[in-house]
Amino acid sequence: MPRIESDKSCVHIRWMIRRDMPSVLAIESNSFEFPWTEEEFIRCLRQRDCIGMVAERNEEVVGFMIYELHKTRIHILSFAVHPEFRREGVGKAMTEKLVSKLAYQRRNRIVLEVRETNLSAQLFFRQLGFRATGVLKDFYEDTPEDAFLMQFRQTAEEAMGDESNKRFAG
Repeated sequence: MPRIESDKSCVHIRWMIRRDMPSVLAIESNSFEFPWTEEEFIRCLRQRDCIGMVAERNEEVVGFMIYELHKTRIHILSFAVHPEFRREGVGKAMTEKLVSKLAYQRRNRIVLEVRETNLSAQLFFRQLGFRATGVLKDFYEDTPEDAFLMQFRQTAEEAMGDESNKRFAG
């Protein structure tokens, strides 16, 4: 499918709905050696504090993220962009959407686990301000692989900057 350069910046992020599941599963299977099953997605999304979002470009789902809301943090459980749309700002837009949900007084950080062999994800999240804060030994059930615990933390200054931008925007 040919894409026009101006389409690259036009990403719409919205709540995931049941109709998105075939696209999400296709992205998942194209992105991971050990992809989640449809049952795993559904079981996760039925939990009260678990939220799914998709990124669309030209009404086509090109990325998704599943995350959990906790008292002081947001935990990304699954995050992927279709291989044909990587490095075009889709993942960055989804991450920025999640960062916009942070509040210094309440949920002030985003955490996720990244496989030790997934260098591209490590570099992607590092570029967006995430830092590796620990190593989780034998984290995955499917392999003896370790995971890096990565975290993005909003500072008081960033929170204040966001508030001042909101006050004067428009």
